[in-house]
Order: sequence, then structure tokens, then C-alpha cells
Amino acid sequence: MIPRRRIGTSELEASVFSLGSWHTYDRMDFADAVTMIRTAVDAGVNLFDVGVYAAPDMPPVFTDVIFSAIVRAAGLERSEWMLSSKLWLESVGDDGFRPQLESALFRVGAEHADLVILGDLRRDDLALRDIVLDLARLAEAGLIRAWGVNNWSATTVQQLIDIAAAEGVPGPQIAQLKYSVARRSIPDGEPFARLWEQGLTLEASDVLEGGILAGNVAPSRGIGRDPGEIRAAIVAHVPAFAELARSLDATPAQLAIAFTLTHPALTTTLFGATSVAQLNANLAAADLVERVGATWLRELVAPFWTDRGIVDPEGP
Repeated sequence: MIPRRRIGTSELEASVFSLGSWHTYDRMDFADAVTMIRTAVDAGVNLFDVGVYAAPDMPPVFTDVIFSAIVRAAGLERSEWMLSSKLWLESVGDDGFRPQLESALFRVGAEHADLVILGDLRRDDLALRDIVLDLARLAEAGLIRAWGVNNWSATTVQQLIDIAAAEGVPGPQIAQLKYSVARRSIPDGEPFARLWEQGLTLEASDVLEGGILAGNVAPSRGIGRDPGEIRAAIVAHVPAFAELARSLDATPAQLAIAFTLTHPALTTTLFGATSVAQLNANLAAADLVERVGATWLRELVAPFWTDRGIVDPEGP
């Protein structure tokens, strides 16, 4: 079974692998998606990131709605899986996060989110104290159980922790950060190390660089942004990275995922899968860490640390 680790200092324990939904379930045959999710849960995966990723002037997205049908068709009890949902600061109005959270829960067919992750901080008109207290009210109402942030700076996360402590309410428990063999400067840097020491934990995302580190150097689907503008350099490293994976009797995807498990503060590594075969191959990354050893694995992939000295460890 896939092991589990605590989310921050909360009572929640998440599987070390979690499944994302961005551009996933709306690209799959429905029956195949049901089989894949059932397989994941049977293997011990219990955390599913089911955010609403729609942008203005773009076609509507229904992957979260599809997920609600997948869960029903797979016969899953709510106690068997945890929902991680996104909250977007761009949409916050006078009523706080609650309207968009209730909409997200309605779309995914759940009464609460076990974890909510705040999207990138792109507004300077929102008081951090108001954000912390609003999330505390959602927790008190039973709508969320824990919360974290996505790609916020270490200084701002520290401010959230301090405000929560002063107010006597729960603070952030987890930071979702880009973390891969290529993008290590922020999660491995000193500013976030001070946060890990306080009990914050890591959710690794973008671990395959949109499939590039798995060997798809020209992905056709949308992928995440490119801090430091290093993506071309990452692509250039793919042949050597693939050769290293072969020398370890692993696939490039397995090696990339296995690396993330070596971070001492990691709770879960988030990835997408579109088939049972891909899911099982990714889950086997845990065996690679056991076989090679975390320390030696980190040394082997050190040459592929592409954002070293380019991206500020403080974060955005």
C-alpha cells in the first residue's frame, strides 16, 4: 500500500502520491477513468486535487464535474478519499471565499473539502489577516479541514503562520510548490527550510514539467508557467536524464517522481495519469527510492538542477 504522511501539523494524513485533475478526466474515456480511480484508491491513494481551472475567454472546464460522476461509478465512499480543492484570490469579493468554495463543492458533489489550496497571490488589496480569518470561519463551518498555499513566497507564508498564531486559529499546513529534478531552488532553499522546521509540509507539483521530463519534449496540452525561463534548458537535459533512468532500470517519469519523495518535508507528490498502466508505473517510483536510496538518488540527479542560481529561493 502507498504510505501516508501527515499534512502539516493537522490531523489529516495523505498518501505520498496524489492525483491531479487539470486537463485529465475530460481527455479520458469515462470507463477507463473510473477503473483508474478505483485502482488508485485500492493501491492506497487517498488525496485527489480537483480544482476548477477555467480562465476568462476560455472554453468552460468540466473535469471536476466528471470526477463527481467517476467517484459514484467507482462506488467510492466519501471516507475512502480526500478532496483537495483550489481557491482563487482573483475571485474573492465581499463574501470571501465561501461562494466559490460552495460552487466548487457543488460541482464535485461533496459537502466539504478536506484541503483547500490558495492560488497564486497576485493581488495587493487583500489583507492577509482577513484571508486567515475567512479560512478559519470556513473550517468552523465544517466546509474545510485544512488549508495551504500554492507558490507563495516564504516571507508571506511566515506572515500567515504568525497571524494565525496571534489569532488562535489554524494556519497554513502545506505549501504546493513546483518541485522536480530541474526546479529545486525554492523547496530546497533556506527560506522554506525555516518553514519546514515549523511544521509546514510540501506538496510537490509540476514534477514532470508537463510531461517533458517523462520524454515528451513538445507537449501539446497546456502546462504550467516557466519561472526563470529555463524550460528550453530542461528540454536539452532530457536525453541525459533518460539515460540515467535507463541505467537505474527505471523510466524517466519514475525517476522524476522518485526524486520528489526524497524531500524531508514532503507530504505528497501530485501528478496526473490518463491510464491504469501510467498510474501503476508512476506509483512504482516509490520502489525506486527504496532500491537506490534517497541520498544516492539525490546525488545522481544533481546535474539536472536547472534553476540553481536563477530562481530566488524566497519564491514569488
